Amino acid sequence: MDNPTLSNQRNQSVPSTPSLNVPTTMSDSSFHLENLPYRTMHINRMINSSYNRSPSRTIYSDRFIPSRSGSNFALFDISNSPTSTEGKEDGSGTYNSLLRAALFGPDTPDKKDSLDAPACRNIFRYKTETKRSLHSLSPFGLDDSVPGISHSPVKAPRKVPRSPYKVLDAPALQDDFYLNLVDWSSTNVLAVGLGNCVYLWNACSSKVTKLCDLGIDDSVCSVSWAQRGTHLAVGTSDGEVEIWDASRCQRVRTMEGHRLRVGALAWSSSLLSSGSRDKSILQRDIRAPDDFASKLSGHKSEVCGLKWSYDNRELASGGNDNKLFVWNQHSTQPVLKYCEHNAAVKAIAWSPHLHGLLASGGGTADRCIRFWNTTTNTHLSCMDTGSQVCNLVWSKNVNELVSTHGYSQNQIIVWRYPTMSKLATLTGHTYRVLYLAISPDGQTIVTGAGDETLRFWNVFPSPKSQNTDSEIGASSFGRTTIR
Repeated sequence: MDNPTLSNQRNQSVPSTPSLNVPTTMSDSSFHLENLPYRTMHINRMINSSYNRSPSRTIYSDRFIPSRSGSNFALFDISNSPTSTEGKEDGSGTYNSLLRAALFGPDTPDKKDSLDAPACRNIFRYKTETKRSLHSLSPFGLDDSVPGISHSPVKAPRKVPRSPYKVLDAPALQDDFYLNLVDWSSTNVLAVGLGNCVYLWNACSSKVTKLCDLGIDDSVCSVSWAQRGTHLAVGTSDGEVEIWDASRCQRVRTMEGHRLRVGALAWSSSLLSSGSRDKSILQRDIRAPDDFASKLSGHKSEVCGLKWSYDNRELASGGNDNKLFVWNQHSTQPVLKYCEHNAAVKAIAWSPHLHGLLASGGGTADRCIRFWNTTTNTHLSCMDTGSQVCNLVWSKNVNELVSTHGYSQNQIIVWRYPTMSKLATLTGHTYRVLYLAISPDGQTIVTGAGDETLRFWNVFPSPKSQNTDSEIGASSFGRTTIR
């Protein structure tokens, strides 16, 4: 028999009309199907309203809709936005203005008003600038407020005069590659060996003085001024070295030791080094009574190049055996040997700018300028000049050097180191440019050749101003005789 209680429960659980499954706190009558049209209209009105839109909230969707607010549609005669959206933009702008005033104060300017031009963020922005200045490549830009940054224009390459400002006739100037017959003192006096005599030319007064005459059976093979003072060393064809006091035109002493001619001399304070055709180098202390203190052996042929480093710690020697040796103050054997040259090494020069940097040049069969680091004992670079390298000298004012050449072009070249780009090529000598010296101020060089002329050139800038051409000697152009 059926249970009446269970029957009543079944009758109560079945509703008379269909309804939604909603929480018990809400009335199901409001969700009846007949009320759905009214609810749909209410939801649409909430979606389309603009008064409750949050300006800081980004609305995302399932497809990309580009923002063209930064586009310049005027170029294409296209309207920026439909007229139907103007009211929405004005409403959003009003809300943003009120919010900005409430947060930052009423005097805060609008972001659009603070910019001089509207931002353009896409491909419709066209650039009218076609050229970029050199300053635009700088990481500092054109901001003049950055301290220590100069925006001066790029300087033009320095111009080197192509003609000598003075020419001196030098009769009997020998055309011998292995001799060193010209030197310029710290007191601005030029010494030149002509035949068996030595002449002095004062660069300030242009006065010429005959210092000495070695006699008919002897000749001058080398001259070299002491680093300071007025003492001049003279190497002779008899193998002797004479020390002269140029201020009094008086010979101080004569030192022997070599068996053949002395073609190379180099000073280091009171120490004088002499190189000879007898293949040896003698170290002489002019304060000591002995003719020489030590003998350096290593070259297999005539010694034709000698140079002390600026710190007086290393002596470089070059010979007709194609070798370049480096000695220290106390060694009797070379501490460094360089054998890369293929001809005699007469041209030797130490850099005054970098410790241990040595330049050397080879003769006709070599034609190269080589650079060495004697601190690390490394060969740095090589430059083929195309002609015999006779002399080298560094500028004291800038990182440049000058070389003189013989066969076959007889030219003078000014180089920029370390790029070894040519600043100038000077011509005028008709014979090999065998002799070279630099003025004490480091601006002027004098060159000598077998054409029996000495030519003075302004090639380097002054120590204080490296951008202006030197005018020294420009008013004294002329040709005179040194004897």
